[in-house]
Amino acid sequence: MLTDTQGSDVDRADCTLVIPAYNEEKRIRSLLEDLSGFRGDLIFVCDGTDATPAVIGAFAAAHPSLSIRCLTFPVRLGKGGGVVAGIREASTRYVGYMDADGSTSLSEMERLFDRLVDADGAIGSRWLPGSVMTVRQGLRRRAESRLFNLVVRLLFGLGYRDTQCGAKVFRREALDRVLPSIRSTGFEFDVELLWRLARSGCRVEEVPITWENRDESKVGTSDAQEMLSGMIRLRFG
Repeated sequence: MLTDTQGSDVDRADCTLVIPAYNEEKRIRSLLEDLSGFRGDLIFVCDGTDATPAVIGAFAAAHPSLSIRCLTFPVRLGKGGGVVAGIREASTRYVGYMDADGSTSLSEMERLFDRLVDADGAIGSRWLPGSVMTVRQGLRRRAESRLFNLVVRLLFGLGYRDTQCGAKVFRREALDRVLPSIRSTGFEFDVELLWRLARSGCRVEEVPITWENRDESKVGTSDAQEMLSGMIRLRFG
């Protein structure tokens, strides 16, 4: 599906970063400061009940040179629902999304964007040779991650080592091709997106990434169970 791109790097001004921000008022200011050097568009999707939109709005007002939008919703969209809502509002040629916890730096996201010169998508991986985890997850979370990856391979035949890393970028035309078919709204969204892109003939590269585990993960046991049941429904339903 890939079409030619001019130049050796992707123009940052033609990039959008979508950040789902569910009840992130305690740490969103830090992320905003980290992203203040980004020359593209920033779209935050807020579907919680705390003051996250107010913090983002105040930062945007204090930094008028930055392109910051904050979408607010009165109901919970889910991780996937939030990402899709942000993508639909993006108008640039390249669109990515990242977690609000700041586990991935801006420089790493920009490095992924530059891979779109030769690929339809690029996803960060914590499990490829060359990846750097400055702060690692606990043993239990690492074991759960490897088990989840095995299930993904068995159900969907995807060869990626890390479908859930919160650092992904894509060409807009690739996303437009599959978004109408996306059904997942939860944390299993990443798997469905990659699966549908693969089925549509898109080439998505998996790239080693520098990643720092941050506390306060919002993925609990019930979320993991829903992810599994959601993937089974998706694959066989």
